[in-house]
Amino acid sequence: MSTNLMSSLATLANMKQIKRDEIEHIIQESIYSTVIKKLTSENELEVVTDFASNTVEVRFLKIVVERDTNIGEISLEEAQSRNAHLELGDKISFRMGLMDFEPKMIKTIRRTILEHIKQLEEDRIRGDFERQKNQIVMGKVTKSDYNGYAVDIGYADALLPPDEQIDDEYYKPGDRIRAFVIDIRNRKNTTLIILSRTSPEFVKKLFEMEIPEIADGDIKIKKIVREPGIKTKVAVEGNNSEIDPVAACLGPKGTRLDTIRSELGNELVDIVLWDDSPEELIANAIGTDLIDRVYLADRGKFARVIVDAKNKNQAIGKKGKNVKLAAKLTEYKLDIYTEEEFESKIGEERRVTSHISDLDGVTPKLAEILKGYGYTSVQDIFEASIDELCNLEGMGKKTAQKLKESAEYF
Repeated sequence: MSTNLMSSLATLANMKQIKRDEIEHIIQESIYSTVIKKLTSENELEVVTDFASNTVEVRFLKIVVERDTNIGEISLEEAQSRNAHLELGDKISFRMGLMDFEPKMIKTIRRTILEHIKQLEEDRIRGDFERQKNQIVMGKVTKSDYNGYAVDIGYADALLPPDEQIDDEYYKPGDRIRAFVIDIRNRKNTTLIILSRTSPEFVKKLFEMEIPEIADGDIKIKKIVREPGIKTKVAVEGNNSEIDPVAACLGPKGTRLDTIRSELGNELVDIVLWDDSPEELIANAIGTDLIDRVYLADRGKFARVIVDAKNKNQAIGKKGKNVKLAAKLTEYKLDIYTEEEFESKIGEERRVTSHISDLDGVTPKLAEILKGYGYTSVQDIFEASIDELCNLEGMGKKTAQKLKESAEYF
């Protein structure tokens, strides 16, 4: 029995590419966990295996009792037939081969060993799959349904779910696609690889594959923000003063970036030069050729970006995507203004925060009258019409016109 077990398990280990010491540990653990249920810690159970001689041996102490009831005990009569000096409570060493156990226990040991081997194999396979996580794989679409695209990647089943698909991308059975592995899920008897084409990490891996300077560490990707299928912004930083990170990412005549964009269905991709200065980073994120100035708020992460009127639409982008992605990249709330709009906005804020008494021509008495009618800030006067002001008690047309003029040029 021992010889057959050890040799057959050695053969199985080779077939399953499991190390011999792992199989040996499984055998010892399986026998121990089965036999110990019939013993106690006093029996000091030990399992010894030897692949060289193809033997398995169980060693333990039997306790001398009046009448034995389990394998961990020996009757006083039998014990004294071995050694006349033995008394109740003494212990005697025993060795047993597997074939000395009852058939039911042998069957349990076999089953436990095979279960451990199966679990070890599954763990190894899952480990192989886990190494594929966060990598790009190539596969062939086999079918499409409400769950997404089923993809054959050679060594496992894969799924590209609807929420990981780029809008307006469609595939038919037989089409080959590349995607990013975002998850590994165990199902009954199989492992399912979950794919994504919308993840920013997919773009990052494409950059690492297509741009040697990134793979070599001469260029570092600082951050990626993305509207899948529409636009992506990739912020890069150079670690080598001799390399222009933006030019390297573009490649000769833009060929490197074109290759990446082609994989993304011609999605727009902006290469943004990283800068530790918020103003510079914001300018780079929106487009240095589009902006004139950047003003940061005194408190909070807010910024106003001044652009020429002809560049405003491009700075904002189609459906606001350019400024939205720039805001995500820089982590600043960004507002785009033309010079005229900015001056108007600044003037409005100044008027809103200025008390009515700060306005030229407003005496303390007039300020009280205006306050009584709800006019407390310069902006209130700015928004009021001359007719409205003339209707106030004690307010003449000349005074109203003068107040309006002062508010407009405040």
